[in-house]
Amino acid sequence: MVKLIIVALIGVYVVGVWKFWKGFERTNFSPSLPNRIGLALLWPALFITNPSYRRNFRKALKG
Repeated sequence: MVKLIIVALIGVYVVGVWKFWKGFERTNFSPSLPNRIGLALLWPALFITNPSYRRNFRKALKG
């Protein structure tokens, strides 16, 4: 059961990274590659702690 939860969490993380990466152009963030990589990989922590990032993350997922 624990392994299933871990696999599900990893799946949610990877899907979040992928969808943010694909929709990055719709955000207000600067379009540099290091910025894009960092923001995509850190999305769970930033989504929880930063309201501005949360709005931009939702913009990236729409579309």
